[in-house]
Amino acid sequence: MALSDVKIRTLKKPERDTKIADEKGLFLLHTKSGSKLWRFKYRYQGKEKLLALGSYPEVGLATARARRDDARTLLADGIDPSAEKRRAAVAAAISAATTFGSVAHEYIDKTENEGRADATIRKSRWLLSLLEPALGKRPISEITPQELLETLKKIERRGNLESAGRARALAGRTFRYAVATARASHDPAALLKGALLTPVVKHHAALIDPKEVGALLRAIDGYEGHPATIKALQLTPHIFQRPGEVRKARWADIDLDNAVWAIPAEQMKKRQPHFVPLSRQAVSILQDMKSLTGSGQYVFPSIRSLARPMSENTVNAALRRLGYANDEMTAHGFRTTASSLLNESGKWNPDAIERALSHAEKSQSRRAYNRTPYWDERVAMAQWWSDFLDTLKAGADIIPLFKAG
Repeated sequence: MALSDVKIRTLKKPERDTKIADEKGLFLLHTKSGSKLWRFKYRYQGKEKLLALGSYPEVGLATARARRDDARTLLADGIDPSAEKRRAAVAAAISAATTFGSVAHEYIDKTENEGRADATIRKSRWLLSLLEPALGKRPISEITPQELLETLKKIERRGNLESAGRARALAGRTFRYAVATARASHDPAALLKGALLTPVVKHHAALIDPKEVGALLRAIDGYEGHPATIKALQLTPHIFQRPGEVRKARWADIDLDNAVWAIPAEQMKKRQPHFVPLSRQAVSILQDMKSLTGSGQYVFPSIRSLARPMSENTVNAALRRLGYANDEMTAHGFRTTASSLLNESGKWNPDAIERALSHAEKSQSRRAYNRTPYWDERVAMAQWWSDFLDTLKAGADIIPLFKAG
């Protein structure tokens, strides 16, 4: 006789374990402790077997019968329900262990081992900290585009538009890594392009008026501070490389005799080696610095330890002490100054200027056919630029950089 919910609820605790049949192999095991356990008895390859289907009342009668029917369907297909249950449990355990957070940390560790810059690794870990509260413990294969979008929108609603976009990019790299390592089947971040607000690009503050540049150069020469800071301030306008590259400059990479600074790939933003021609003025500044720090590794070491490079905020802090606000001039702004005035001069190939700034060519096809490094022109341009800066610093009358018409 088939069971009913009323009958099951009114069962009294037996003195010993008792089986109460339902139908089609399903029965309720009523134990002497009072537990009510669903079991399905079946035969597979001639052997009698039992499949646990849960306990009552958590699993009701209708659900138990549905699970029994699912098991019978597997049997009809020649599949052992018990073996399938074990396989599903293992898959669920693997899925639970393969969380977004664990895969993301693994991916970032991989990029660190591949030599990505420390600043890049720190940025990636910080972006991951924005995603982890909502997604960290979620199986990476189960995360939907809608779920990821809601997480990114929370970052966006706090006003962090750029961080939201960068977090989406990190999530995309994590999902693609998961796909490549057989832990996910797709990248939901790829479907969210255009779904976030585009941040307004904030350009680094810079001086581009020649007279103002001259005044800044004179102020730098009058700066009273640590010798390494003074020399870093004086050198940066002449070579216009990224602040991080300047402060991490190593004597081993600088050839003063041939006036070349060879920046290795691991110190470059684009992870490509870069060669910087040094003007006579740049060489002179470096020679002065050689007498101070030439016995160490870094051209501009930290004030606290010769084993570490100068702090990333040192040059900007010096500019503030000189009276230049953050929205007027920054260490990175010297690159904008050089780019603007070199292009305005009309004397130099724009591609040579871009190469001097170590900007990668955005067009893949253009990059493929644009192999000349413009080295001779860059050497001449470096010297012209330093001479021009000296002219500005001297306060001479500024003639137009190019003639109209």
